[in-house]
Amino acid sequence: MINKRILDINKALSNATRINILKWLKDPEGNFPPHKDLGHFNDGVCGQNIQIKSGLSQPTISHYLSGMHRAGLLISTRHGKWTYFKRNEKVIKEYLNTLHQEL
Repeated sequence: MINKRILDINKALSNATRINILKWLKDPEGNFPPHKDLGHFNDGVCGQNIQIKSGLSQPTISHYLSGMHRAGLLISTRHGKWTYFKRNEKVIKEYLNTLHQEL
């Protein structure tokens, strides 16, 4: 039987933009400029940069990112008023392994 986490991840990935966000975050240096204050990607990509790249509104991207975070796909880190996001590689690997074993 498929566990709840798999269903939550499937729901979080049921949108092309959300899948693109995971693809973009796989190579942050190639897809985003470094944040002006940090200059590195250790804590991920600023949510504002994800919003700009997507071309969608801030509330829409915020909703997408929080759903992906709740599903365990993203790790978020706050720096002042900015939130940075990076992929949760452990959860993504577990998800893919489970799909491979179950299907």
